Amino acid sequence: MRRLPEGSHEQPTFLLECDSSVLDALQRHLVLHKIRRRVTVEPCPELRVWAVLPCAPEEAGRAVLLQEKAECTTILTRDPRTARMGWRLLSQDEGSALVPGGCLGDLQDYHRHRYQQGVPEGVHDLPPGVALPLESNLAFMNGISFTKGCYIGQELTARTHHMGVIRKRLFPVQLSGPLPVGSIAPGTSVLTKSGQAAGKYRAGLGDVGLALLRSEKIKGPLHIRTSASGLVALTASVPDWWPTPTK
Repeated sequence: MRRLPEGSHEQPTFLLECDSSVLDALQRHLVLHKIRRRVTVEPCPELRVWAVLPCAPEEAGRAVLLQEKAECTTILTRDPRTARMGWRLLSQDEGSALVPGGCLGDLQDYHRHRYQQGVPEGVHDLPPGVALPLESNLAFMNGISFTKGCYIGQELTARTHHMGVIRKRLFPVQLSGPLPVGSIAPGTSVLTKSGQAAGKYRAGLGDVGLALLRSEKIKGPLHIRTSASGLVALTASVPDWWPTPTK
């Protein structure tokens, strides 16, 4: 979410980025919570959202040399989830032309990068009614407030956080090789060497993805069964941008 600069006679305005597949559902949900406030919720189809990714981890904290236009048709802001995800660029223009020295990649480059960093996004990675905020590491990505007033799910989330017992988390995983599209269904069990359940595969692209795993199981050999009944080795890792120690 990004708050826009306010003029002397303008009402406060916020831009909220969301998964485009649930745009209508989110708009209806937000309208339900207006609670007699004079709030207008409307899409901004004229804006394009670009991800400006660092070429290397050591460049993640550097500023991009880009000036915001006075009329606010171009906005550059740090990705609030982690410095490893660089910046978000909102513009009505072609994004690559606005970033000096930038190289235009494709959407798969972006998804591979965020899977390698362990960053979930959208309803495929965070299915509504299934993905819990703390297990999805949203507290690590500025996605949960423990100081604001009541919100849906606050009591359970806050109690679990302060108890410090989070047995499962969404981990980035590396598969032993690129897999055909659809060969691993979301929710497929991830197993230990002895066949015990370690968690479930959530989503991925090629040989990288995310899996909801029990923290105590991630160090041992893991594998997953494909739709063709083949076994594929899987390695989970702890992202270096997570706070330590991990609860």
